[in-house]
Amino acid sequence: MHAHPALSLTSKIVVTTVGVLVIGAGAVMMVTPGPGIVALVLGLAILSTEWDWADRWLTKARKKAHEARLKAEAMDPKVRRRRLVVTGLVVVVVVAVVGGYVAAFDWPEFAVSGWDWVQGIAGWVPDLPGM
Repeated sequence: MHAHPALSLTSKIVVTTVGVLVIGAGAVMMVTPGPGIVALVLGLAILSTEWDWADRWLTKARKKAHEARLKAEAMDPKVRRRRLVVTGLVVVVVVAVVGGYVAAFDWPEFAVSGWDWVQGIAGWVPDLPGM
């Protein structure tokens, strides 16, 4: 596939785009509930098919993922349950606060203008509910 210049460039662009998106999702999951380290390692594995620097980082990331697994297995079940409950409660509170704000004050103006801007770029984007 890399013998043909157009296919080589296309595959490099596709692999890079997918890898960066997976790493971005992993970075988000590092601060929100989700398997952030797994997604980071997966994104690096995707990038390592095309890039040598990603292969070097993947080796280090696999080591960190293994260390995290051992740490999670060694964690006290009570502490783990407490962390899961607290995380769930925080998510519920944040969703309730945002939902309450939107219900009380309607859509904020910056969200409406931003959505209108997106609709101007991509006409297939639907209208906001209630608009």
